[in-house]
Amino acid sequence: MPSIYFIDVTNRDGVQTAHLGLSKLAKTMINRYLNKMGIFQSEFGFPTTKHETMYLQANLEHQANGRMQPIRLSGWVRGTPEDVHLSFEMVPKLKHLNLSISTSPQMINGKWGGRLTGDDVIASMTKAVDAAREHGAASVGVNAEDASRTSIDYLVRYARAAKEHGADRIRYCDTLGYDNPFTIYDAMKTLAEAVELPLEVHCHGDLGMAVANSLAGAKGVLDGGQDVYINTTVNGIGERAGNADLVATVLAVTKSKGFADKYGLGKPIDLKKAWQIAKYASYAFGVPIPVNQPGVGVNAFAHASGIHADGVLKDPENYELYSFEDLGRGEPELVETGREICSGQYGGVSGFRHIMGRMAVSFVDAEDARQKVELARYANVLAQKPLVTDELKFICKYPDIARKLMTLVPE
Repeated sequence: MPSIYFIDVTNRDGVQTAHLGLSKLAKTMINRYLNKMGIFQSEFGFPTTKHETMYLQANLEHQANGRMQPIRLSGWVRGTPEDVHLSFEMVPKLKHLNLSISTSPQMINGKWGGRLTGDDVIASMTKAVDAAREHGAASVGVNAEDASRTSIDYLVRYARAAKEHGADRIRYCDTLGYDNPFTIYDAMKTLAEAVELPLEVHCHGDLGMAVANSLAGAKGVLDGGQDVYINTTVNGIGERAGNADLVATVLAVTKSKGFADKYGLGKPIDLKKAWQIAKYASYAFGVPIPVNQPGVGVNAFAHASGIHADGVLKDPENYELYSFEDLGRGEPELVETGREICSGQYGGVSGFRHIMGRMAVSFVDAEDARQKVELARYANVLAQKPLVTDELKFICKYPDIARKLMTLVPE
């Protein structure tokens, strides 16, 4: 029976959002939270972008040291052989790649002004797949950008060519959120049956249907007899109106009427990690979680109506489809109202040792503390905000990895 997997693209699509961004430490923390949650793959960055190089290498090294497993870390590049060669030149230990190129007439004409044809696009993509295999890539996904405005006949031809050259998956990108649940179901089912290859469904929220389209597209692939990989971002943060929200999509797959009874996850998802990752991403991006956000919004389990309050007190299932405990919520959060010592870019060793002592973190000696407070200072400079507990603990436990995350090498 075909299965459902999740690929989160927060560290690629999410950070492309206008006016937003993440430090390299924050991107690493997102990867760690996704791993703990059971997400199959994180699209962790851009291996052809120079300021990403040390971060990408540090995360792969962290994995090689036995940490942050079993999540796959996949790079995103344009679907050209030149980009693939450059990726492995800059990040030699890269193992997983998604290659992206535009497929719609609008994009082909609008981007390249008639210089490329549909055949040229396929030729570039297949050469890129060949290059990735030559470099020893363990998995290669091929993306059809603007697939929802591409004819299904061309998509089938494009996907079959990718398969012939050794691609593992095809990503159907509803780049402008143009699809609806009915059109994407038909397209994904047709592709799955015609190409006989696992498919990814990548949806945007320009018409407010990213989660619904992800569910419908996934159903199309599964009904077509293939595994499906649903793309998400944490809190739905992404370009323009955003992407399919990770938590909401997992909830839709596992809690919506009749879906989980018929279709299953390829690997378990720990929803109890949902609150932690949503709260951290909100802090790191500086974007509050909407009050009505499914599962993690402040009103998701709030009841004001007398009838609702009475009903939920008698039996929570009267007015709650799932429990707050399912999302890892319910623990009290403490707010310091007295003296507070913060980590900062100008903090000293004494204050740092005090902060870490409260987290039961000790140091070998004064020099060890001095080196780690220096790393914390750099992290604060890059994030431009105080570090949270998990970030501070990460720096103290993995200082060599943290040092690489703080390192940018300008030309």
